[in-house]
Amino acid sequence: MSDTAAGLLQVGLLLVLLAAVYRPLGGYMARVYSSDKDLAIERGTYKLFGVDSKADQTWGVYARSLIAFSAVSLVLLYLLQRLQHYLPLSLGLPNVESGLAWNTAASFVTNTNWQSYSPEVTMGHLVQFAGLAVQNFVSAAVGIVVAIALIRGFSRAKTDRIGNFWVDLTRTSLRILLPIAIIGTLVLVAMGVVQNFSGGHEVTSVVGQTQTIPGGPVASQEVIKELGTNGGGFYNANSGHPFENPNPLSNLFEIFLLLLIPVCLTRTFGLMVKDKKQGYAILGVMGVLWAAFAFSATLFENLGAGTATHAAGAALEGKETRFGIWASALFGASTTGTSTGAVNAAHDSFTPLGGGTVLFHMMLGEVSPGGTGTGLYGMLILAVLAVFVAGLMVGRTPEYLKKKITAREMKLVSLYILTTPAVVLVGASLAMGLAVARASIFNTDSPHGFSEVLYAFTSAGNNNGSAFGGLSANIPFYNTALGLVMLFGRFVPIVLALALAGSLAQQQPVPVTQGTLPTHKALFVTMLVGVVLIVTGLTYFPALTLGPLAEGL
Repeated sequence: MSDTAAGLLQVGLLLVLLAAVYRPLGGYMARVYSSDKDLAIERGTYKLFGVDSKADQTWGVYARSLIAFSAVSLVLLYLLQRLQHYLPLSLGLPNVESGLAWNTAASFVTNTNWQSYSPEVTMGHLVQFAGLAVQNFVSAAVGIVVAIALIRGFSRAKTDRIGNFWVDLTRTSLRILLPIAIIGTLVLVAMGVVQNFSGGHEVTSVVGQTQTIPGGPVASQEVIKELGTNGGGFYNANSGHPFENPNPLSNLFEIFLLLLIPVCLTRTFGLMVKDKKQGYAILGVMGVLWAAFAFSATLFENLGAGTATHAAGAALEGKETRFGIWASALFGASTTGTSTGAVNAAHDSFTPLGGGTVLFHMMLGEVSPGGTGTGLYGMLILAVLAVFVAGLMVGRTPEYLKKKITAREMKLVSLYILTTPAVVLVGASLAMGLAVARASIFNTDSPHGFSEVLYAFTSAGNNNGSAFGGLSANIPFYNTALGLVMLFGRFVPIVLALALAGSLAQQQPVPVTQGTLPTHKALFVTMLVGVVLIVTGLTYFPALTLGPLAEGL
């Protein structure tokens, strides 16, 4: 079978799998968040922590609960790393240095999972599964509950309540993420992914040297890193490592996992607002964007622009031969579109335009289909912007899902859209302007060197976590700056999204008239795709011309 035929087959299988689970999982999640009944284990949890599961919260209380939970998580994960050497299953590894511990704690609490270190020689088993893997669950859950709160803002009327953060968080973790992760772990183990508590195995390399390769609870962390669109690898090679991703079948399953919840949440959205066509419309926008970037990345990698690439016959530098170009490009496009830092190939070794494609994909704001929850609430906010633009064209007060979009809502939307580009571009500018930061760039005076820095801050600000190689990020400047960018890029938009939910929930729904813009038809889907691309292009095009476009042309 040719590489092209194999690539088309895996894309087809992926779409079939997603179509098969779309209705049942999307419907199940809608029932989880609409039910008034608590499970026995949930009631025990609420009693232990003094939570009244029947008490809904205002958006302000919901936001403060979320921030408080994340702040405590940040401190606990930091301390776990700093005390690693004294804890069980440390494998004899020393305590993590303070700057790196701060960066890693900020990274995993914000669902970014940026790693400025080699995991297998830095983190012991306890930190990996009790610290990092736990955050993979709860940080993913935090993103989902914000999307659910925003949906309630659209579906509720004349109330200042948008749900209970602690209930939403508990249900997401216990009813959705944990069951799927258990099944996914068993599937990955069956496919050859490692799952044990081994301290390591000595192997002899092809040149006769010995090397210790550590084992560990890899499969259980691998499944939630993809399912929760986290991305932190158990090994430095991430999903390119054969212990994490041994074969093409496991590679396809991991892509399926990282697209699973973002795709199915559109069904949940349609059911909760009692208009399934709205969910299909949002899914259509996400699907068009994802397909366009997957096609572009595959095209540029297959074209293999560059003299060395043409001489070699293919753009296989930095790619695993067991995956090839198609599977590597598909994984790259999917991971950068879903706020997932997992990689099965070195994005730094992609062709200039192929690397520029995955970089630009992140710049969309992780909405195609985006991270767990973050993709949906990000796209809904862009949908509000789209109906506002449409309202300006016809001179009518914009409405979305029977809610008027007033000046208050547009201020929140504008701040949301500006936050991430601001922290990304300010951070990248500082890095290029400071000598201590420029010293960490391998290609200092080239467009590719600028691309490495821009990619790092784009990845941090959009809570993606993937990286270009060639940038030595484990220095005080990058550990501090990227950690701050991750926190601002995560929690400022979340607070704005919750404020928007609260504002919408207080409104009285307006009746649909002949002048109401249909937001479930192809016209609106096309318009929303245009808004996403134009807003991103206007924001980042000058920076892209200095990096990947200059290098590619």
